[in-house]
Amino acid sequence: MSKYSRRDFLRKASVLAAAGTLPISLVEVAFGESHPKNFTFAFISDSHITQTKGNNFVENWDRGLRRSVAECNLLDPRPDFIIYGGDIAQLGKPEEIDHGLDILAGLRGDVRYVMGEHDYYLDLGSHWRKRLGPERYSFDHKDVHFVVLNSILTYPEWTHKQWDGGMQRMLQMARLDNPHGSPFMVGDEQRQWLQADLAKIDKATPVVVFSHSPIQKIYKGWNFWTDDAEQVQALLKPFDKATVIYGHVHQIQYNQIDNISFHAVMATAWPWPYPSTYKQAESHLAKLTVPMNRADPFFERDATGWQFIDMHSGNVDLRYVLPGNTSRRVAFDEEAGRPMDTRYQGAMARIPPRNHY
Repeated sequence: MSKYSRRDFLRKASVLAAAGTLPISLVEVAFGESHPKNFTFAFISDSHITQTKGNNFVENWDRGLRRSVAECNLLDPRPDFIIYGGDIAQLGKPEEIDHGLDILAGLRGDVRYVMGEHDYYLDLGSHWRKRLGPERYSFDHKDVHFVVLNSILTYPEWTHKQWDGGMQRMLQMARLDNPHGSPFMVGDEQRQWLQADLAKIDKATPVVVFSHSPIQKIYKGWNFWTDDAEQVQALLKPFDKATVIYGHVHQIQYNQIDNISFHAVMATAWPWPYPSTYKQAESHLAKLTVPMNRADPFFERDATGWQFIDMHSGNVDLRYVLPGNTSRRVAFDEEAGRPMDTRYQGAMARIPPRNHY
């Protein structure tokens, strides 16, 4: 790794991406150009494996996950570890989780898991925990402290309402438009655990948080939202550099709040539209985020990403490969003091509609 630079990382990423539509993100954590402790990890998320009947599952979602496993195994350099960002299953059925884990078993390397709401609300995570263990934990790797949170909990009175079985509860949380759902949260108990965990870490140590929902408030109607986001952010603000990486939203999102940079990782199943384009609804998506082209929001391989997290400066550097569209690059602009889309920033620079018919 001592001879491995950001330029090499982006060049190799582009070469590999040219071979196909990669439903994964490769993240390099860098302490400086060619620093010996630079390393990479892979991130796969939101496969939504869906059982139709018996041993039959929706083939398209299976293909997205199988492809991500195959492409991850081809990565060079090999990632130090792999994160799965949640929503293995669509309706949380044991058969769906087991089928997804059978596919993910093909990954070469150390795999760590984040719980998604689609994995949780049928049986409140019982089968997921049986297969994968605790949904909150932390670990250290090459001078970086990593934290995995369960960010898709909600108010106890909603969770333990007199539902007509776990499937009714699951179906309420499985909807994009969610009028009978409830906002996600990390919760008091888990925030106390996080506070105790971070109290042991030097404030100069870079911290990376993996969650399923964004630890920020974007659009409540679709639960692109974590109700206690500000309280979690407050626990991260004493650190020199903090990064939150999440799935759930199935779209390009990036943001910077003080010392915390936020990065969304796209799904292997399908992309979601943006509230402002689909619902004409106001959202709190950062103005600096330039949305993906939503000409065909159900083209299931609409975007995949390469991400560069500069732990030396704490800033964002992203490269997205968009099948059938122009690649995207986001880099931190020192003059503006925030991440900027280097090609498409500005009202007159939107991506033109993509015609793949």
